[in-house]
This record gives sequence, C-alpha cells and structure tokens, in this order.
Amino acid sequence: MPTKPVPYRPDAPIVAELAAGAVIVSEGEHEVLLLHQQDEDRWCFPKGHVDPGESLRETALREIREETGLSAVELDSELGEVSYRFFRSSSGQNVHKSVVYYLARTRERSVRPEPIFDRYEWVSAATARDRIRYDTERRMLEAAARRLSDHRP
Repeated sequence: MPTKPVPYRPDAPIVAELAAGAVIVSEGEHEVLLLHQQDEDRWCFPKGHVDPGESLRETALREIREETGLSAVELDSELGEVSYRFFRSSSGQNVHKSVVYYLARTRERSVRPEPIFDRYEWVSAATARDRIRYDTERRMLEAAARRLSDHRP
C-alpha cells in the first residue's frame, strides 16, 4: 500500500538536507526517463543525498548510476533548485530539503532500476508532466524542455 507524505509539523525539530538529481533525456528521441517509486506510488526523476566531500555534479551522476544503472550519461548545466519540507516520522524531525537538478543526456535505453523502483518508462515531456505529482519536479521538467528547445536547429 502506498505511503503518503506526513505533513510538516511546526512543533518538531528541523534538519536540512541537500540532494542532487537530473532530468534525463534520451538523445535523438527527446524522451524523458521517469522512475516509479512503489512505496509512494509516484513517478519521479533520479535524485539523492550529497555525500560528504562530494560535489553536486558528482552526486547527480552517482545517483543516476545507482538508481537507473545508466553509465553513459552526459551531465549538462544546472536546471535549477527546488526546496520543500516534510515531516519524517521515523526520526520525529521535519526535513527542509533542497534539490539541485541538472539536464542529463544519454543514448542508453536499457534501465536497471534500483529495488525501490518497481518500473520505469521513457515518455514524452507531455506525458511526464501528466504523471509527475509535484509542481517542483514539473518546473524542472519545463526548464529541461526549454533548454532542449533552445538548442534545436
């Protein structure tokens, strides 16, 4: 059964988290990779926490490899940063999370998702927009679409 995010609790302590991820586009077809996170029943982009001593770009590439199995990925420039907050019941803490997203390109199509994901799909930007639950991720998708349209002949 999918879990729902627990609302932010103003009476609980807060911790900051920094993460990096990417909107991955297949070269040629310009399809976007979406991962389906089973426990939350949501489609998303690969992202994860910055490890100590790691740059944001290194984090984004590592998370792409870990979550998708893709290794031939070219990381483009930063798309933007999003922030949100939520309550993590397992620790009893609020989390203020900031995620920096990059545009990434690949010719690889064979994805080997991490076990937290039950499936993946390469889809059009329009389909991705319909499937993504959060406006923060939609903004990053729109930024990627703008960047791609700026560079088309």
